[in-house]
Amino acid sequence: MTKDVTEIADTLGPYFDGFYEGNVAKLKSVFHPSCHLYCATHDPMTDFDMATVYKRVEGRTKPSERGDPREDGIISIDQSAPECAFAKIYISLGNQRFIDYLTLLKIDHRWQIITKTFTYTERPDVAPL
Repeated sequence: MTKDVTEIADTLGPYFDGFYEGNVAKLKSVFHPSCHLYCATHDPMTDFDMATVYKRVEGRTKPSERGDPREDGIISIDQSAPECAFAKIYISLGNQRFIDYLTLLKIDHRWQIITKTFTYTERPDVAPL
């Protein structure tokens, strides 16, 4: 694994922890402020800015406090240039299992998520958040 791929994988740790723990500070450490989240699982397509995402995370019960099973990991990382990469990951929150496509840019010497496109399926064995 190259140094950059290791750094990208390390960047995703606070991403997973932040969503599972409901920790907005950890999420802010990996998301670029201009990032948007997109989903077309249901019409119409959703487009969330980071203020909306952080408000939603703060307003819901934390999966860690509920004792939800933690399921997350990296499926693949593809680095196309010293400053540009793509990660495909999975993460489960409440009764939803997400596949996230994350575009990362190395800005100010650190990897940041600049866009996130996601889809999800239901986990019927877990209660909704």
